[in-house]
Amino acid sequence: MAIGNVTPDSFYASSRLSGCSEVLRWAQSSIEAGADILDIGACSTRPDSEPVGEEDEWRRIEPALEALKTALPDVRLSLDTFRPEIARRALDTFGPMMINDVSGGCEEMYHLVRARAIPYIWTLRGAYDLPERRPDLQELELILDPGFGFIGSTDKDYECLHRLDELKRYNRPVLVGISRKSMVYKPLGLAPETCLTATQALQLFALEHGATILRTHDVKETKQTVSLWERLSAAGGGLVC
Repeated sequence: MAIGNVTPDSFYASSRLSGCSEVLRWAQSSIEAGADILDIGACSTRPDSEPVGEEDEWRRIEPALEALKTALPDVRLSLDTFRPEIARRALDTFGPMMINDVSGGCEEMYHLVRARAIPYIWTLRGAYDLPERRPDLQELELILDPGFGFIGSTDKDYECLHRLDELKRYNRPVLVGISRKSMVYKPLGLAPETCLTATQALQLFALEHGATILRTHDVKETKQTVSLWERLSAAGGGLVC
């Protein structure tokens, strides 16, 4: 899953896209590098950020989605938004797409994705027992996201990554989004721009422990990591995801 942000303030500057031409260049290059899903958002959720208003979010995302749907009608799209009204507008205007909701959701969002029968990335924010506590949501097409970066601290992020295997019991796809995040670069004294290698190391660990989708800024390098992991797994008698 390739990350694109129609924002001026996302934490990793290279993911910022300004205008439809940049959005399309990002999309084409991501697909050519091996992306299966394009995840695009228009409201930064980086730590200490102040979310833009709903109308500003829609003003940013509408032309980007229109450009993608027009140029790449068959691409698998994921809309990164925590606002049910933005998700509803996008679905009404552009048709089905995945919803990536870092907030963990609300009843209005759950109702929307249930009614539209679309994949929903449910951010657990470290609460790995949440699917058990919400059995009413089991009929949704859920993709489970531990919520790295939203759990509370770097130590808690690592604790949840170490426990990633626990999510296998739900038999759902597991999305891991750790690309260039603070849990990667801060312990090493790096910056988002200089932690590509460290990101790949943690993504390899995530694959070994049940991740089935990697949300990444660096599609080419992540695809290489996945390809080598698949080869290694096959040499050991079959994939273990």
